[in-house]
Amino acid sequence: MNTFCREHLNPYINFHRPCLYPQTHTDEKGRQRKRYPYSLMMTPYEKLKSLADAPQHLKPGLTFEHLDAQAYAISDNEAARRMTAARVKLFRSISDRSASAA
Repeated sequence: MNTFCREHLNPYINFHRPCLYPQTHTDEKGRQRKRYPYSLMMTPYEKLKSLADAPQHLKPGLTFEHLDAQAYAISDNEAARRMTAARVKLFRSISDRSASAA
């Protein structure tokens, strides 16, 4: 399970799956309302890169060039296909293991 998350799920979520980020608006009564405009739809990696002080949040020795190479190595659809295939393989192995134990 850990290998699946590290090699397939986490890269898919961080580099290929878009998320909506909120924009907070305060109305005349002082209530804060969140709106989710499509202009703020981006992957978590794109959101990290959009921060003003983004380089300081990276681990030492890690650069955006290295992360860009990982993010743009395959398309979003290909990443989803690979992640789904790995998930099916994982669940099949769990099912086979539990069937043989019974």
